[in-house]
Amino acid sequence: MSVKIRLTKTGKKHRISYRLVAQDTKSKRDGRFLEILGYYLPYEKKATKLKIDQKKLNAWLSRGALPTQAVAKLIESLKNGRSS
Repeated sequence: MSVKIRLTKTGKKHRISYRLVAQDTKSKRDGRFLEILGYYLPYEKKATKLKIDQKKLNAWLSRGALPTQAVAKLIESLKNGRSS
C-alpha cells in the first residue's frame, strides 16, 4: 500500500478548511483516510492557521509516506517558524 500525506477539504462554502491526513494513494481526495495528522485554516490568523501533530507526521514519514507538494510547502513553512 502506497501512502501519501495530503489535504482533504472540509468546512462550508466560502469558509473552506483542510485536514492533513495520511491516505492511501488510490483513495479519493475526500475519501477514506488512515489517520488525521492536523489541520490547515487558510482564512485564520497566523497563530491558529496551521496545526500538525509532529509525532504522527514523523511516524508516517518514517514508514515511507510521501507528502504532496502543498503539504510539503506547509511543513516547510512550519519548520521556518511561519504558519502562512
